[in-house]
Amino acid sequence: MSRRSHGARPPGPHANPQPGAPLPAPELTEGQCRRCGTHIAGLDGRYACGVCGWVNDHSEGHRRLPRADEDPDRPPAGRRRPRLLPGPQPGAEEPGNEPGTGAGDEPGTGTRPGA
Repeated sequence: MSRRSHGARPPGPHANPQPGAPLPAPELTEGQCRRCGTHIAGLDGRYACGVCGWVNDHSEGHRRLPRADEDPDRPPAGRRRPRLLPGPQPGAEEPGNEPGTGAGDEPGTGTRPGA
């Protein structure tokens, strides 16, 4: 698989950036799918084929993946779980679900017996 460089060379594959330092931009790489031969592009030697679904192992990349604490998009420590959406609480009865109040229980609605 060939590598195509776009700008300055990133640090080596085992370089450990200083805490708080911005991560270097990923490098666009190109190659061929090992399963179907389609021309594919990826980041830092990590590929996924959109035609047949082949994916190479993450360890085949050209540099190490960042740790969770190096991820600039990682949520703050106190916000790891998504917020609950407004709505009925689990176990709460919804109006209209009690016996005798559902659709077809009122006179003149629903189906007639024997129809």
